[in-house]
Parts: sequence; C-alpha cells; structure tokens
Amino acid sequence: MSYTPVIGLEIHLQLATATKMFCGCSAAFGGAPNTRTCPVCLGFPGALPVPNEQAVVLATRLALALGATVQRSSAFDRKSYIYPDLPKGYQITQQVQPIATGGAVPVGARAIPLRRLHLEEDAGKSSHGSSSTTIDLNRAGVPLVELVTEPALRSPAEAAAFMKQVRRIVRYLGVSDGNMEQGSLRCDANVSLRRTDAEEPGDRVELKNINSFRFVSQALEHEIARHAALLDAGERVPRETRLFDAKRGVTVFMRSKEDDQDYRYFPEPDLPPLVLDDALLRRAREGLVELAHERAGRWERDWDLRAKDAAALSADRATAEWFEAAVGALGSRDGAQVRTLANLMLGEVARRLNDAGGLLADLPFGPARLAQLVELIEDGTLSVELARKVLGVLWTRDADPSAIADEHGWRQMSDDASIDPVIRAVLADHPAELGRFRAGKTKLKGFFVGQVMKRTRGTANPGLVSARLDALLAEQDG
Repeated sequence: MSYTPVIGLEIHLQLATATKMFCGCSAAFGGAPNTRTCPVCLGFPGALPVPNEQAVVLATRLALALGATVQRSSAFDRKSYIYPDLPKGYQITQQVQPIATGGAVPVGARAIPLRRLHLEEDAGKSSHGSSSTTIDLNRAGVPLVELVTEPALRSPAEAAAFMKQVRRIVRYLGVSDGNMEQGSLRCDANVSLRRTDAEEPGDRVELKNINSFRFVSQALEHEIARHAALLDAGERVPRETRLFDAKRGVTVFMRSKEDDQDYRYFPEPDLPPLVLDDALLRRAREGLVELAHERAGRWERDWDLRAKDAAALSADRATAEWFEAAVGALGSRDGAQVRTLANLMLGEVARRLNDAGGLLADLPFGPARLAQLVELIEDGTLSVELARKVLGVLWTRDADPSAIADEHGWRQMSDDASIDPVIRAVLADHPAELGRFRAGKTKLKGFFVGQVMKRTRGTANPGLVSARLDALLAEQDG
C-alpha cells in the first residue's frame, strides 16, 4: 500500500542570553556539575521566578523575522511532570497563550507554516551509567524558544533541511548559537502515515530529543518504514514516545504518549501576564537583518550570481557581509566582476582559510584589497594564476595588490611584441615536437603554450599565447 508521511517538528532553541530564563545564574554551556544553580532554578520553596527580558527580546525578534504574529500579551503556565532533572516537579512554559503564532520558514521552494512560538525553561541533564544515574542541573532554567510547525513536512530530507534553515536564521539574527553538540538546537519529531486514498493521517508517534540533522533524517526514515510495515500487516501504530538509537539506527520505545491532561497544565501563579511594550518591540526590531535566503536571492537578481554560489556565500552572516563589502569596493559592480570575486572567495580564499583554520576577520587585509585584486584580473593586468600568487603575499601582509605584482614582476604580458619572440624561441628549441605537430599531433599545441608560460614565469596571457602561436605557425606555413 502507498502512504504519504505527515511530519511536524518541535524545535527547541537555547536563546543567546547571559543568564537563565527566570534567575540570574549563568546560562553558559559547561562548568562543573551543579555549580550554576540557585534557589530559583533548583525549585526551592518560596523562590520566585523573574522573566529574563533579553530572552523575551530575542524570542520576539525571531517571531518577527519569521512573519509570525507577536502577541502583545502572553502568559506562562506550569507543565507538571516528575523527572529527577526537573527539581521543581514542573516546567514553566507557554501552553495557552504563546508569545507568537503563525509565521513560516522557507525551505527550498516551500514555506513551511508554523503553528506557534513560545518561551520556556530547559530541564537539567541525566547521565545514565551502568549502576547509577547522575544529575547535573546547570542547564535547569536555561531559556528556550520552541518553534512548533504545522504537520506540513513530507519527507525526512525536508525535515533535516528545515532544521538547517532554522539554525541559519537564528545565527544570522544572533538569537541562538544553534550549537547542536551543546544542546542549543534540538528537536522532537512527530510522524504519522496517511494512506494515499485517505484524507486524515493515522496515529502519530513522537521522536524525542534529536540533536543532529543526520539523525533526524535517519530516525524519520526508520519510523516511516516501521509504520508502513505495521499498517501493511493490518496492525495499528500505537501512540507513543520513542528515542533514536544512533548506534543501531533504530527507534526504541520510551513511554506511552502523554496527552495535555497528563501534564496538568495550569496558569503559573508566580508570574503575571507577559506584556510587550513599545520599547521592547523596538529593541527586537533593531536586530532584524536581511536573512541568508533573502540576501542570496538579491545577489542572484542584481549581480547575476549562480544560485549555488549565492547560497554558499550567504550561509554565514560574517562571510556574507565581508563579500558585500568587497562588492561595494569594486569600481564596477557588473556581473563579470562580482562573479570573479565570488569565484576567488569560494576557491582560493576558502582553501587558504580551511588550511589555516582561520576566519575572514583574522586576515591582514580587508574586503577592499580583494576588490582591487579582482579589478586587476578583469582588466588583464593579472591572470587568475598570478592573482593567486599575489593573494599569497596578501595573506602575510596588507599591501596594494598592484604594488605586489610590480615588486615580483608578476604583471601579465598581454601584447604581441612581448610574447612573439618567446614563442619563436620555443618553436626553434623544439624542432622534433614541431615536426610531430605539423604531422597531425595537434595536442602538442598545449606543450608549446606550456613552454611559453614556463619561460615567462606564468606572466604571459595564456589566451593570447594560444592565438599568437596559431598566427606564427600560419605565417611559417605561408
């Protein structure tokens, strides 16, 4: 039987604040176990929570960037459940009145609709050993924003792409570092199958705490296959919560699926409604920037960049801003110059940065120098190969690329008077190869061009060398 996957994600993002959601303890990752705690995040009786204003600003900024409807008044609730890493016995969240509703995340050609965004606090961490379990409450109370999608995703690959896009967006906005290894970005995935001849999907299963793009795809692929096998056998898929065992590549039973009544939600009595004033909304809007997909689309339209290159250069905000600064320094922003700049950044610059393990911000030269180098390539002063040599010098010191070229004698030879004598000398020095070439071994033309480039230390214009070689051979034949 044929089925269509129906997938919804709940993305948990740690907000980039210095302190926790409801107390002044550090929200930084790490630290000795249970050293970043206080009576509030430990749930001591009488300890009262105070909302972190910066967390509210960041959550509001993300909601605005995603086109969600920000609620000027929202409220906190208690979500009750008993786990060792939740010392209060409940989590403060927003169940009934979230801070924002609606919005969408663009993924490829689709816009994946969101149901809601809400604020909440994180739990601590349980580490299970062979004979004991240890609890670290440093994460207890860390501020989270949760994005809940509509059940609109249709494949494991699309779910992974959605997570990647969310991480790119929150990093651009400075809302979260999106570090999956440290738990700053993780997701719960809800999946069910709908028969192609049915309108409604079957019972759903929740996959908890997935912290890898690869794992979310693998977990969903396994679960979709498991559901299909059960349905094909005439069995019902039980509603339950499962975990993904990455070592075996399978999902395993965790617990029966809870309903809302199991959590005994009720309004948080220690917190009044969260009311957003105009000043807070202004702070949230001040941090809005053109996002990666928006920037890439503009570059494709305005500068005729290839979609692949625009996506690669816009993926990281610092790289995108560096590239834009370099384009701004170009004398002419026509497509040819911008594409040459893009090729240089994605090629030689990226290679050198990867080899050195460095960042663009660490370079001794700025975007304007790379723009000058591109102009020398475009006006024929330097070949791409000579430009790479100049870039190697720039990597060690900031200087005018034109002066570097003069210093090393790297200006490209682009006139007949300079190149013709070299070609004649090469032909005279290789009579055997010339004879074979005239006998039909036309591939030897590359040999002659190479010899000319070698004698000129790479400074001859290869295109002109090829054209002049043809012309001089024709003269000899005439």
